[in-house]
Amino acid sequence: MNTLMLCVFYFIFLGVYEIQCKSHPKPSCGYPPSQWCRSLEIAIECGVWKQCMELNATRPDPVVPPVEITVYYESLCPGCRAFLTEQLFPTWTLLKDIMKVNLVPFGNAKELPEENSFSCQHGEPECYANMVEACVLYAANHAAFPVIYCMESSAAVLKSAKPCLQLYAPFVKWQTIESCTRGELGQSLMHQNAVKTQALKPAHTHVPWITFNGEYTSEWEDKAMSTLFTLVCSLYKGIKPPVCTGALKKLDRSFC
Repeated sequence: MNTLMLCVFYFIFLGVYEIQCKSHPKPSCGYPPSQWCRSLEIAIECGVWKQCMELNATRPDPVVPPVEITVYYESLCPGCRAFLTEQLFPTWTLLKDIMKVNLVPFGNAKELPEENSFSCQHGEPECYANMVEACVLYAANHAAFPVIYCMESSAAVLKSAKPCLQLYAPFVKWQTIESCTRGELGQSLMHQNAVKTQALKPAHTHVPWITFNGEYTSEWEDKAMSTLFTLVCSLYKGIKPPVCTGALKKLDRSFC
């Protein structure tokens, strides 16, 4: 497990521990801790509304746009999986207030309009996994990234899809995802991803292909593959959050 992921777990542990100790959420709260501050209704149901309001008060100025990262990838590509699980998700967990993540599962696939299907670099299983993730992104919205992280970090991406959905997006039924992959919606979502990928300028030459605020540079991508956290902090134009300006360094000395 890399240092950044250890730091993420440490921050999450501290935050959850503090809320649990101070607030004693009601047993009826049916949401995981990561979702408690997602809305006022959930915060009230889980008994943590005061803590969530305090947290919101420390968030960056909403007028300053977040750093927008778009990742064009393939669901079964080893390099894509490593980036998603070792760099992107841990960084997003720490910096979600100043960054926005867009995921485009398609990569080096090819659309076959005459057959109403797709051809994928890692075979039919990848085509299906790409569509499952596209449907999850459509149906689960804010909870989609944790579901996809769960899938991509598992030993078997497809076998983990259903349990990952149940764990991180329990409000979405697995039947909804299955219906999406079998019908016109799944085909339409994959066509949209194909169009987005083919419209890239410069055209992508590998995956993952990573853009920042709609722009691609090899320098940014090289940094993203190993030090995405530092790159996002440097690209954000507003007041840096505490985790960017010293908290992580202190944590590195004392824990990580």
